[in-house]
Amino acid sequence: MIEFQEVSKKYNNGTIALLDVSMSIPDKDFVFLIGRSGAGKSTLLKLLIREETPSSGKLTVDEFDLVKLSQSKLPELRRKVGLIFQDFKLLPSMNVHDNIAFALMTRGVKDHEIKEIVGQAMDLVGLQDKAKNMPHQLSGGEAQRVAVARAIVGRPSILLADEPTGNLDGKAAWEVMNILQRVNDTGTTVVMATHNVDIVRTLPHRTITIEDGRLVSDQPAKKGKGK
Repeated sequence: MIEFQEVSKKYNNGTIALLDVSMSIPDKDFVFLIGRSGAGKSTLLKLLIREETPSSGKLTVDEFDLVKLSQSKLPELRRKVGLIFQDFKLLPSMNVHDNIAFALMTRGVKDHEIKEIVGQAMDLVGLQDKAKNMPHQLSGGEAQRVAVARAIVGRPSILLADEPTGNLDGKAAWEVMNILQRVNDTGTTVVMATHNVDIVRTLPHRTITIEDGRLVSDQPAKKGKGK
């Protein structure tokens, strides 16, 4: 469960990024965050990984109080939350397999376990034949699928996606969305910020609208609609 209780975020330059946001996102939900650039969507996601802290209000992610969270607990929170970005952020000197495996390597996971877990992630995103490819050899859609695999390889309970289809053409965007749907079907909570109107209108998921830092609309999931 993710819960915002009257959360506000004001930056030192006086910019109010979020104002009195209250909402709950249950486990296994799939939520779209929509709104114009600068509305506060990215700030909201940054709060969920403790890259930023609320100026006021209460924010909890499962058992973690993100206002009071100590630095020593931060790695534990971030193992629970996977991240996908618009610009992929792949490591250019590593092949596809090692990009996906990197987080597991840094945690000291054993090689045979890494091989199995990375293989499962590559199966899910349909990149079994790209393990030895370097990032520059991939299309945009393939690079984003690697980024999805990297985000889920640690088996997070929450996946945050910040404009994950923003740099992709229509076909590649829908391939990524189908993968995110499969990730959600396994029980992972997905929170996705997007400008893609076609995706939001077509898929049945709950849609939260942010304008000027305020939550102005919270539309429940639509029934009987999909792509």
